[in-house]
Amino acid sequence: MRRAVVIGAGGQIGKPAVRALARDGWQVTAASRGGGRDESRPGEVRTRRLDREDDAALDALIGDGCDLVVDIVAYGARHARQLTNRADRIGSAVVVSSVSVYEDGKGRGFDTMSEPDGVPRYPVPIAEDQVTVPPGDATYSTRKVALERELLSAGDRLPTTVLRPGAVHGPCSPLPRELYFVKRNLDGRHRRVLAFRGGSLFHTSAARNVAELIRLAAARPGSRVLNACDPRPPTVVEIGAAVDAVMGVDTETVLLDGPAQASVGGSPWSGELPVVCDMSAAERELGYRPVVRYPDSLPETIEWLVRRLSENDWREAFPTLARAYPDLFDYVAEDAWFAARQT
Repeated sequence: MRRAVVIGAGGQIGKPAVRALARDGWQVTAASRGGGRDESRPGEVRTRRLDREDDAALDALIGDGCDLVVDIVAYGARHARQLTNRADRIGSAVVVSSVSVYEDGKGRGFDTMSEPDGVPRYPVPIAEDQVTVPPGDATYSTRKVALERELLSAGDRLPTTVLRPGAVHGPCSPLPRELYFVKRNLDGRHRRVLAFRGGSLFHTSAARNVAELIRLAAARPGSRVLNACDPRPPTVVEIGAAVDAVMGVDTETVLLDGPAQASVGGSPWSGELPVVCDMSAAERELGYRPVVRYPDSLPETIEWLVRRLSENDWREAFPTLARAYPDLFDYVAEDAWFAARQT
């Protein structure tokens, strides 16, 4: 039986990836920092605890060899070298990167969005041959590029498929953007404000669709880079409407012609210009077809979010999201904004 090792198996992408590979006939070892058992996994899946920085533990995990390593938590050149240095014991790899590696050709990317004239103007759609930011250790994006380049340079020794997802969604997310609408509905906020007339496009990636790409790439090893997104990105207005439909609520949406006004009108998807990726390469090379569309993926995500919010304050439940968007629920500012409009 083909043996696969999944590093980062306890996370948002890791959980469905383990299930997809197991269903496809792989003997899967699911490795994560916590090493916890996931009841949704098939019973034959093996569970291991792994510190990603521990070379000896990684050696023990791979053992005498495996046919596939799926690495969902790799960052930077060092993590890439951990894999390439063991190429003689690994048949092929699938490694998760990010669409944040893209640059628009004029030095603008995800890292410059808050700077004057720093919003990237990407082609629509973005193909995999689009220029990327320089590799380095400074940011998430530069570390992902360093990871990619190190892996691809060793493609003759370790065939690696690099996947670039966008705004990943699904249960178990450390950055659940859908919380923006879910919490407002739970808090009885029946009016909301959306910048850029709610038309912003930040290409979404269902964790289950990324898992499907992992499954397909595992069956067709190669050295390649592929976007890993949903078939069509919904606008922010469409996302809000889809969440409302699942939760059974009616909301009045006020649309701003331009950007957010301080903390009013912004959302985790809101951007002046679109980020939309070309999925034709994945379709052509792997025969990729999405297994779930955005609206159909929402019920399980919302159920998970509601359960987490019943247990903890949102900042405690989702500290990564709170750091990225500290003013996500500034209701005082919103109420003052609405009051000013009525005078």
